[in-house]
Amino acid sequence: MSEKELTYEEAREQLVSVVTQLESGKVPLSESMALWERGEKLAARCQAWLDGARATVDAAREAHPDA
Repeated sequence: MSEKELTYEEAREQLVSVVTQLESGKVPLSESMALWERGEKLAARCQAWLDGARATVDAAREAHPDA
């Protein structure tokens, strides 16, 4: 499954796993680089979800300013 197909929760969970592996210091450099690249993609996916949620909330506030 690609990053774009993940829900926010799935992407966040996988990102936490990547960070945990990297912080352990037990991963060889070549694997660390691959994990880091995956983490960057997952972080971008999470940010895209959060940006979309913020846009939805902002639009709702604009549509109903007195609510």
